[in-house]
Amino acid sequence: MIVDDHPVVRDGLRGMFDHVADIEVVAEAGDGLEALAVAARARPHVVLMDLRMPGLDGVGAIQRLHTAHPEIKVIVLTTYDTDADVTRAMAAGVAGYLLKDAPREELHRAVRTAAAGGAVLAPSIAAALIGKPPQQDPSPRELEVLRLVARGAANKEVARALMISETTVKTHLKHVFAKLGVDSRAAAVVVAMERGLL
Repeated sequence: MIVDDHPVVRDGLRGMFDHVADIEVVAEAGDGLEALAVAARARPHVVLMDLRMPGLDGVGAIQRLHTAHPEIKVIVLTTYDTDADVTRAMAAGVAGYLLKDAPREELHRAVRTAAAGGAVLAPSIAAALIGKPPQQDPSPRELEVLRLVARGAANKEVARALMISETTVKTHLKHVFAKLGVDSRAAAVVVAMERGLL
């Protein structure tokens, strides 16, 4: 079953399985709530699930699906590979995590592996989970900015303290958010402290 809020993506994915003898697309859904209703009827062996959808998002749908139908294996298929997305999906109990640029053969192999009870991860996700690449940690300059933010400094104060422009401060923070897989200053500080960076 294919779950994605973009009809074009669903059509494209369905086409990737059109001539595969041992895999059949039995259903599709456009959001998490629809996915739960359709899965209850279609009972697919494997679900390809997008993460970011309106209404009930992918992680919420995975959690409910896992509770109602633990036998259904879910593979996340998304464009997002931030730490936060991966961690939330893994905690929800997925059988795999692939990015939407995965080659057709990798997608076929992933569905077969999940159906057989195995797990599959995109190489970049696997690398992140085992603690690399090391460049995912903020740079020393980015950490300087974050340390000041942790003390409650506003962008203007950070800029003055480090003798850089406010625009540069914003750029550094944007990079920090991306590397830590967060979307707020408070979350960045918490995650950096958990990682022992601050």
